[in-house]
Amino acid sequence: MPLFINRDQIFAHQVHLLEHKLRSKEERILELETENAILHLRLAECLGKLRRDHEEETKAINHHQHKKNAQEITRTTLAKLLSGVQAVKQDLSEVFAVYVSFATELEEQSKQLLEKVGQAGSTLNGHCADEVQNLQTRVAALELSLEEEREQCRAERQRRKELHNTVVELRGNIRVHCRVRPVLPFDHFQSYPCGSRPASSEEVVYAISDDTVMVNCIKTGTPVQNKMFEFERVHGPEDSQQAVFDEVKPLLTSLLDGYNVCIMAYGQTGSGKTHTMMGSQPLEEHSETQQETQQGIIPKAAAELFRLISEKPAESHTVEVSVMEVFNNEVFDLLARDEHGNVAGQRRDVITTSSGTSQVTSLTYEPVSNASEVMQIICSVVKRRAHCPTLIHADSSRSHLIVTLTISSKSPNAVALGGDAKLLVMLCVSPTQRFITESLQSLGLGTRARQVQKDPPRRKNNTLKVK
Repeated sequence: MPLFINRDQIFAHQVHLLEHKLRSKEERILELETENAILHLRLAECLGKLRRDHEEETKAINHHQHKKNAQEITRTTLAKLLSGVQAVKQDLSEVFAVYVSFATELEEQSKQLLEKVGQAGSTLNGHCADEVQNLQTRVAALELSLEEEREQCRAERQRRKELHNTVVELRGNIRVHCRVRPVLPFDHFQSYPCGSRPASSEEVVYAISDDTVMVNCIKTGTPVQNKMFEFERVHGPEDSQQAVFDEVKPLLTSLLDGYNVCIMAYGQTGSGKTHTMMGSQPLEEHSETQQETQQGIIPKAAAELFRLISEKPAESHTVEVSVMEVFNNEVFDLLARDEHGNVAGQRRDVITTSSGTSQVTSLTYEPVSNASEVMQIICSVVKRRAHCPTLIHADSSRSHLIVTLTISSKSPNAVALGGDAKLLVMLCVSPTQRFITESLQSLGLGTRARQVQKDPPRRKNNTLKVK
């Protein structure tokens, strides 16, 4: 029986076998490609490692070379130093040899000098007793002469005090000084229409001598009229702060002599009162940074007062300061503290004592030991004053400030001189036509103050305490 084979099936079976082999080959190819990729990665890693090893080897070689060069330089330097040390040793040897020779020579000279001193001492022993006796006699005579000079010095000091106070009294217990400030930028401010009256910045007040002020009274359609005012001292715009203080300085001596002293500034806003009394710089700068030439009367007077006290015996005087403000006819203690201990200005009453003098009740006093402490206290309280800005300056005060220094002496010979204080009024006036009305009023007040008659000071025997 014949065998019939289906060719299609045979072909299909062969195709299936071939496809199977193809898939096997493809899988093998995929495996080989994967292995190839892994080998490439390993090769790249090996190359990178070889590169890094090469770089590290290069760095090591360079470092070794650098180290070798450094060692070579070090060896060269050490060789130079060694030769230098050898040279120094040679020099030291030579110096030591010279030193030994000098020491030997000095020793011989010392022996010779000691022998000469011994001989001179034996010669002087005979004359020593006479010389000592003569010296003792001369010392005793000098001590006696020194004691006599001290007595004369004390007498002269007392006489100087009496003459000084006599001179001040002859000048007048109320002295009036006038200071004319220079023309300042705000003087050129035009407060009136042009042509209605003279230019406000025109200068009309002049210090024509050291005791006379002249005012040109200008009126439209009338001749110029000059008014003259005489005072004890007149300071012009060119006078310095020191020149002004030099005229005030003698009063400080009277203060330590036992007299009450009062210095006050009077004038309209912008006339220079603050500049005259305190200085032109901000108050915070008074302690250290402000130049001495720009200080006003108060800081200069405080410094001079403590200088005079320093010439007295130690701890013979104590000083206290108080600061008051007069605003709207009321007195405020600017050093008073509230219940929490904070400084806050408090109102105080003014009473009249049985002797007819006025006194502020419960006033606060702060002890001070130098001028810097005085100015620090003033700086700390002056900010609490009543202020109102004006066209002249933004910090114009609306009140009167009273600074009082009270000096107490522990000396048993101290004498307090009562009566009215030695008063100096410093009139501050503006020089321009714009302020002529206020300037004339200030000058008129100064003229009337000079005519006030005062009783002479009365001597008291209580402990010295002056203001």
